[in-house]
Amino acid sequence: MRRLLLLGLVLLLNTNLVHAGAVGGKVITRSSGEPLVGANVYVEGTTIGAATDENGMYFIEIDDGTYVLVCDYVGYARQQVEITIQANIQYNFEMTEFLFAKTIDVIADRAKERETPVAFSNVKKQKIVNELGSQDIPMVLNTTPSVYATMQGGGAGDARVNIRGFNQRNIAIMINGVPVNDMENGWVYWSNWDGVGDATASIQVQRGLSAVNLATPSIGGTMNIITDPAAQKAGVYFKQEFGSSAFLKSTLAANSGLINDKFSFSGLLVRKVGDGVIDKTWTDAWAYYFGASWNINDSNRLEFYAIGAPQRHGQNLYKQNMAVYDKKYTKDNDSGPDQDKYFEKFQDRGITYNQNWAPVNSSYNGKQYWNGQTSSRYSSNFLNERENFYHKPQINLNWYSQLMDNLGLYSVFYHSGGVGGGTGTYGSIYRNDADGMLGDENYKFYYGPSPWQYDWNETIRVNQAPADTYYVDKKPIYKENGESIGILRNSRNDQGAYGAIIKANYKAMDGLNFTLGLDWRTAKIEHYREVRDLLGGEYYVDNSSDFWTGAQNQRKLGDKVAYNFTNDVDWLGFFGQGEYTTGPFSIYGMYGFSTIKYSSTNHFKAAAMNPDDTP
Repeated sequence: MRRLLLLGLVLLLNTNLVHAGAVGGKVITRSSGEPLVGANVYVEGTTIGAATDENGMYFIEIDDGTYVLVCDYVGYARQQVEITIQANIQYNFEMTEFLFAKTIDVIADRAKERETPVAFSNVKKQKIVNELGSQDIPMVLNTTPSVYATMQGGGAGDARVNIRGFNQRNIAIMINGVPVNDMENGWVYWSNWDGVGDATASIQVQRGLSAVNLATPSIGGTMNIITDPAAQKAGVYFKQEFGSSAFLKSTLAANSGLINDKFSFSGLLVRKVGDGVIDKTWTDAWAYYFGASWNINDSNRLEFYAIGAPQRHGQNLYKQNMAVYDKKYTKDNDSGPDQDKYFEKFQDRGITYNQNWAPVNSSYNGKQYWNGQTSSRYSSNFLNERENFYHKPQINLNWYSQLMDNLGLYSVFYHSGGVGGGTGTYGSIYRNDADGMLGDENYKFYYGPSPWQYDWNETIRVNQAPADTYYVDKKPIYKENGESIGILRNSRNDQGAYGAIIKANYKAMDGLNFTLGLDWRTAKIEHYREVRDLLGGEYYVDNSSDFWTGAQNQRKLGDKVAYNFTNDVDWLGFFGQGEYTTGPFSIYGMYGFSTIKYSSTNHFKAAAMNPDDTP
């Protein structure tokens, strides 16, 4: 035992003697003298290094000796210096910005302090780590000027963000230089990007006039989300998060740092489950991210990104009469005519109430169909009317090329898929009538003794019952043996999009820069409904298609119903930008235009014949 203790003391003393030296200092910009936060300072050929803090300071412990110390920062020329460590020394870096940075920032069009006349705010990695937690990405922006973000109905991934009062349809949202707004309606579904926050290096919000020169609708502003593997410090980490309502989120990430001044890799895997704070807004989600960069030579760089978040979650219909949540508050603050007429019908359900689910008998073992396969329902004890399930992976390859000292060409090629949709009812579903409100057009807003809108058990009983006439919402409906009078359906939105962004930057003279570019996208999008759950029956009769006859109208699990469209979207945009900076003054101008072509094929309806055509 004495020998072991002695050996331990010798090793400890030896370790203290070996790590006798250190180097530290500050990293600033040459042009303004401002500190650079998050710059990577490391010893060439080793994994020893550090990132600068909020004051631009770094500190590295290392053995005495002679080394090459390197400093890298996004958008700035790499610096290296040979230093000799003897005890503690200081070395400060003054970084010179690239004429055209060979990183993702170029494509993302990041506005710069004191140069670009654009109102913007930067959200840095540390703030994201400290404040975002397990929320949707927009929620970290609530302290940003002119930005309002909310979780809306409270379901995972159901957040929305407004900039200057404009909603997400009028905000250009990008991830690594690629626009992610829906090509048909401009909306962004944050459940599709449920792991991005853990991989994000920074977010820039630009308000109003934007430095982003894509031909995209961005009246409200833009939101640039950047994940950069070269900016990540080497290492592996695992994070475990716990919360109320059985919330559990596990995150595993690995970063290589910069290897031999050439390569860097970054990967992330996330698993998230929970029951939801709002009733039955459960979540069952995965997320993944992979990024890689390759400095081919001094003039060319490649970056590859892949990101996605396959998920399912129960939703809450956020539009609800507030008396359902709190009658006293409503009575004190709302004197609308409906409140006087129906107020006594309400019962307090509490702030976590969600009318979008109801219990179901666990003996019901009917299967559900979604994403091309049958499976058991999420819970044996309840059914959600509204459930979202989707996976929208995005893959992009970025190429940065410095053609001449004053000319750079930057290109992004990307693919974005999408499989999934949301659920709802189709046909006639029994509803609880404990308050006697059936037949009232405003029924969906009023909840008396029964807290549930739908009666799944009664619907299943009738669907399994023999042929006869049954009354639903006081209306007679005749059904055959095995026929379902009401079902759950999936509304599908499957899509495949491809695009390219190519832009050239030209420096005409000191302070005068021009940018020209092309933005091309194409997408094929399928919209249709399909039978998700027959709720006890064997088939559902649907007459939506002109091409079905007889038994073809008896739609079974997974069959299409209601509508079936294929939409093609072709987008071509051009843009030009000029900026002149001299002293404290900046002049900035941009011009862009786009042409968008939409075409739609209805697979359920026969084409109408022109009267002049011969049969």
